[in-house]
Amino acid sequence: MDIHGIRLDDKTRCHHYHNYEDVVAIKFYCCGEYYACIKCHEEMAEHEVEVWPSGRQGEPGIYCGNCRREMAVAVYKKQTECPYCSHPFNPGCRLHFPHYFE
Repeated sequence: MDIHGIRLDDKTRCHHYHNYEDVVAIKFYCCGEYYACIKCHEEMAEHEVEVWPSGRQGEPGIYCGNCRREMAVAVYKKQTECPYCSHPFNPGCRLHFPHYFE
């Protein structure tokens, strides 16, 4: 899986978000590319962010950097940890949902 970001580690943590729980990469709806965070997208992509429309959130759009599996956006939004490997997700990421999802 190709994940874009600034100074990524092997769990998809980037320069901006690098705590233990920061293992989620998001496939941006606008380009179909995975980025570690919105800040990485803003600094690296040459276009504006488009949020995932509610009708398309059943599609894969989230990547767990711990177990390297994809999940649907709708599944991720209901979880506090990865449904495959149980690695915890950063609860603060919920505050950023409006930047990614309708």
